[in-house]
Amino acid sequence: MRMSWSREEVDEKLNTIMVNIHKNCFETAAEYGCAGNYVAGANIAGFTKVADAMLAQGLI
Repeated sequence: MRMSWSREEVDEKLNTIMVNIHKNCFETAAEYGCAGNYVAGANIAGFTKVADAMLAQGLI
């Protein structure tokens, strides 16, 4: 499916993605006692996303 987006649409979509990544890292870090540590938040969020997918597939 070849979709053509305007520059504004691309900027809007990328902005939404980046805002969601920031929010996810920030909230995950705070949830696991590392408030403000974006690296820890990103690592924990990534790990839990993979672990949840593995659980959903019955792999663990």
